[in-house]
Amino acid sequence: MKKKIMNVCGVAFVAVSLLACSGQKKGMAATEMASDSTKVVGDVITTQADSTGYIVKVGEAAPDFTITLTDGKQVTLSSLRGKVVMLQFTASWCGVCRKEMPFIEKDIWLKHKDNADFALIGIDRDEPLDKVLAFAKSTGVTYPLGLDPGADIFAKYALRESGITRNVLIDKEGKIVKLTRLYNEEEFASLVQTINEMLK
Repeated sequence: MKKKIMNVCGVAFVAVSLLACSGQKKGMAATEMASDSTKVVGDVITTQADSTGYIVKVGEAAPDFTITLTDGKQVTLSSLRGKVVMLQFTASWCGVCRKEMPFIEKDIWLKHKDNADFALIGIDRDEPLDKVLAFAKSTGVTYPLGLDPGADIFAKYALRESGITRNVLIDKEGKIVKLTRLYNEEEFASLVQTINEMLK
């Protein structure tokens, strides 16, 4: 009996440790992160997240949204059907985003910005226009940034409380082909390679 209790405690400790390292908000219920399926609670269907907080999966249709860019133009994701689309979820207070964005600029945007079959949108999480403009200037990025008041667009893709930076790569049919979280050189190189192959 004592051994069984120790094993259960060990599993719980590992689960909590993984949650802490994944950048999730402290206090998030482990059950929210345990499964990537949906469950029914009473009459409400809730979507379960994966271990990084995503509530969407590769192979699914990317949830549609309309975003206002920093230049005032509005873009609806579904209007970009027929293009390879990369969404980058970001914010000025995110140190990892600041680290990743110059690589997105150099290795993805500058390489493909003139390709009519490609679109890249940085989606700034819940910050006002002046802050987003200053953020773009300080990071040196020239790719389009849009505003996400209340993180409502973000919440279509991941648990609202979960962290950034995140990239979502969408194919010409509007299906998700790649999801990244945080900045990892190997994962980023794979993202770049996938985009290059999709735009050949």
